[in-house]
Amino acid sequence: MSAHEASGGYDVVIVGGGHNGLVAAAYLARAGRSVLVLERLDHTGGAAVSTRPFAGVDARLSRYSYLVSLLPGKILRDLGLDVRLRPRTVSSYTPARRNGRATGLLVGGGEERTREAFARLTGSDREWRAWQRFYALTGRVARQVFPTLTEPLPGREELRRRIGDEDAWRMLFEEPVGVAVERFFADDLVRGVVLTDALIGTFADAHDPALPQNRCFLYHVIGGGTGAWDVPVGGMGALTDALADAARAAGARLLTGHEAVRIATDGRRAEVTYRTGDGEGTVDARHVLVNASPQALAALTGEQAPEPAEGAQFKVNMLLERLPRLRDTAVDPRETFAGTFHIAEGYRELAAAHAQAAAGELPAAPPSEIYCHSLTDPTILGPDLRASGHQTLTLFGLHTPARLFARDNDAVREKLLAATLAQLDAHLAEPLADCLARDAEGRPCVEARTPLDLERDLGLPGGNIFHRALSWPYAQEGTGRWGVETAHANVLLCGAGAVRGGGVSGVPGHNAAMAVLEAPAGQGG
Repeated sequence: MSAHEASGGYDVVIVGGGHNGLVAAAYLARAGRSVLVLERLDHTGGAAVSTRPFAGVDARLSRYSYLVSLLPGKILRDLGLDVRLRPRTVSSYTPARRNGRATGLLVGGGEERTREAFARLTGSDREWRAWQRFYALTGRVARQVFPTLTEPLPGREELRRRIGDEDAWRMLFEEPVGVAVERFFADDLVRGVVLTDALIGTFADAHDPALPQNRCFLYHVIGGGTGAWDVPVGGMGALTDALADAARAAGARLLTGHEAVRIATDGRRAEVTYRTGDGEGTVDARHVLVNASPQALAALTGEQAPEPAEGAQFKVNMLLERLPRLRDTAVDPRETFAGTFHIAEGYRELAAAHAQAAAGELPAAPPSEIYCHSLTDPTILGPDLRASGHQTLTLFGLHTPARLFARDNDAVREKLLAATLAQLDAHLAEPLADCLARDAEGRPCVEARTPLDLERDLGLPGGNIFHRALSWPYAQEGTGRWGVETAHANVLLCGAGAVRGGGVSGVPGHNAAMAVLEAPAGQGG
């Protein structure tokens, strides 16, 4: 215990025990700083948790976030985390009907098999060759950009020089990504598969001139320098449990059921007021890290909050007694559901869904994507469920902005769920409902969450999983050296709303810790 902590304060107080706050706590405690984490909920982990959502059923699902790509191996190594990330054998499968028959595009299982899948769908090698060229280009960008995420923010021109490819820079950073998608690919379904990475949690058209879709696409293809999305063994909660253990082992103190309600600071010292079931308390700190949204930061410091960027996703968790059979008999459901199973995500379908949602209507054919965690990692299921062939399904819906649920969240949720599952059923040889498991009370094992549900449950402004619109991974006016700085010298933003935030990455937590460790001696002292 440091002298500062003994006197009733801490070197660092972290508001919010999500994965980024835990990363920061572990780094700072390992560096000898006294650290207190205040978490509002009765558990740490934030949106990166595993739970058993179905009564009496031994299935531990990654309830909100579910795959990992942006978490740097550097963080795992630095913190000594015993966390396994397992690659998926199949990248994606997209069902389709061509010439009156059920078919689809399976990406994965080796280069030759993928080439054959393109030829089976399109009748030639053209789209396969375009696919290779396109992702070779994004791969080159990924290898240059990903290492910069845990470094001080590069300038725009510095990052441009580092990438060293003017065609790639224009395609990803300057013109709408839809231009490149249409230039590289001719097939509507292939175009849609590529575009989906630009729309996960982002409500935008392929040609939006403000380029939110480009920023989303960039973060989806640079992870690990490859763009691969891996399965956390044991579920997402295994990762955040390991982070919490690492923080505690290094000496950090983690308090759940403690909601921070106010931060007062003069730039050198700060006082954090928190609320528990027993009343209010205060704690003194040299630095405060806020692992919450920019709106929450503003509320804590008494400043005007920025306008929230609404979320636009629909999350559904399911448990099945068995995987459903497919209309496309040339593929095995155990392969198609092991990767990302695209539904109603052709290029024109995505554009139509966006236009309908922008007009205030639910998409007639809601686009979504599914994957089966338990095929890659059966450990999330209890022994009896594994033995009987049960499987999980995680569905992530696109183009469903929060505004669509404002009048009657519950009714619209049910309507959207039915429409989304109907789109899946169109490609199945049996109704999904026939495959659903039942909980201890006989109810189907289906759990759906809208943006408004996420706002209520997790404090995400507008239900936005990124806390606000994603930012470019380079310095702009006011972003500071690490992208975590605020108007107060000793208050830092370490949540997904920081520059280079979003996704389960730990990057904002790492960068906020680095900013504290290199702060001038008088700052926060």
